[in-house]
Amino acid sequence: MESEIPRLAVKGITKKFPGVIALDDVSFEVFSGEIHAMVGENGAGKSTLMHIIAGVYQPDAGCMYIDGSEYLPENEKDSQNTGVAIVFQEGSLFPPLSIAENIFAGRQPVKALGTVDFRSMFDITSTLLADLDLKVPSATLVEQLSAGQRQLVEIAKALSQNVRILILDEPTSSLTISEARHLFKILRGLADQGVAVIFVTHRLAEVFEVADRVTVLRDGSVTGIRTIGKTDPDELMHLEVGRQLSFEPAPVPDFSSSPVTLEIHSLVVPPVIKDASLKVHSGEIVCLAGLIGAGRTELCEAIFGIHEPVSGEILVNGNTIAPHHPIDAMQMGIGMVPEDRRDAGLFLSMSVATNIVAANMRAFTHGGVVSRKEIEEHAQRYVCDLNIVTRSIHQDVMYLSGGNQQKVLLAKWLARNPQILIVDEPTRGVDVGAKAELYKLLRELAANGVALLVVSSDLPEVLALAHRIVVMAEGYTVGELDPRQADEVSILQLATPKSAIVEREQN
Repeated sequence: MESEIPRLAVKGITKKFPGVIALDDVSFEVFSGEIHAMVGENGAGKSTLMHIIAGVYQPDAGCMYIDGSEYLPENEKDSQNTGVAIVFQEGSLFPPLSIAENIFAGRQPVKALGTVDFRSMFDITSTLLADLDLKVPSATLVEQLSAGQRQLVEIAKALSQNVRILILDEPTSSLTISEARHLFKILRGLADQGVAVIFVTHRLAEVFEVADRVTVLRDGSVTGIRTIGKTDPDELMHLEVGRQLSFEPAPVPDFSSSPVTLEIHSLVVPPVIKDASLKVHSGEIVCLAGLIGAGRTELCEAIFGIHEPVSGEILVNGNTIAPHHPIDAMQMGIGMVPEDRRDAGLFLSMSVATNIVAANMRAFTHGGVVSRKEIEEHAQRYVCDLNIVTRSIHQDVMYLSGGNQQKVLLAKWLARNPQILIVDEPTRGVDVGAKAELYKLLRELAANGVALLVVSSDLPEVLALAHRIVVMAEGYTVGELDPRQADEVSILQLATPKSAIVEREQN
């Protein structure tokens, strides 16, 4: 720590919303040059606390200080003027605008006559992108970027300000492990320059990789503040959830005699998928690993009928299929949980019950009349079976935690009894408690004979969940690994682009 006076001191912050105490007498400090992690389950109060520090919410009680002076932001502009920048988990970019226009929205550099200095704006943006090793032109439209690239633009937007305190809310949720480690290098460089960094994450491995200290929240209260090196993941998980959790890999059964439910042969889907092959047995969990841009999601979307292959084969139970639309895939017994559950998977303004039955409404329609009683009974059964925490089945999904939203999305597809379930980033943005429950659900599905194809950028998750690992690079499936013999290094060695080049040369 560079100073005994905290860069940020939070003292006794309390915040209440109707029917809930979001924060209850929360206190912690962050010093200049420190990377301070903030962890806790969904609903623990992390985002509310960050919104208060950023001036979005006003506390009901308590006070804050920056460098010893009272800090009372009335809005986000006040916090920015004080040197506080936040990268929100939800994202704040406007897709139709360029990267530079997003980074300087509302504060464009101007020339002497008051016109926007576009050259300066694009030049500064190019420097920011280069610092983050984001190799795209500053004039690129945000809508053309991948999720991971958009996250880096969010960070560049924050860094474009005169930052004293940088708050990052789940910044690596869309990044691969190599991109995340590059980000950690950037954060360490900022900390070395005296910036105080608050790093909100669900991934405990990241806490031990990048943070100096960590504060744990549970149900709106601080349950512990620990120095890295004087704690371990088990203690932090216990402080988070109040119980012991285990993420040990499950035993890998022998699938050699099990029927192959899904098979892909030399699939080509321009412009991303160049040659992909894999198979998934009944009851098997196959994890697709690879870097962002490798083609994992596009391959899954082709199987689900979103993209149409130009060559190759997709087989279900040995029979060639050619889904031209997701409805075709659904009728063939395929379900897909998308990566972006909020925009692509759920109807946020609709109820839990409506979302659970959304993909199977015909089952509850008789003579043109929808049976609300059957829908409610069906939804209530899944709420109980999957342990979905909600006030009622009539609560809008937007008010659930990330983990419970993910369970609703799983319930939506389980209601169709799929033979094949594709799950893209199953635990993105969920806490350790919800992650353990989702692992259990996926393993139970496999035990009941469902063939699972899981995309994950979290390599510890891949190693914990997979019965078999298929690695993609540059649109090619470049190899398979047994999780019992694999590790993060062996996966990354296959996933790097040079592996795809070698594979092509060998063929």
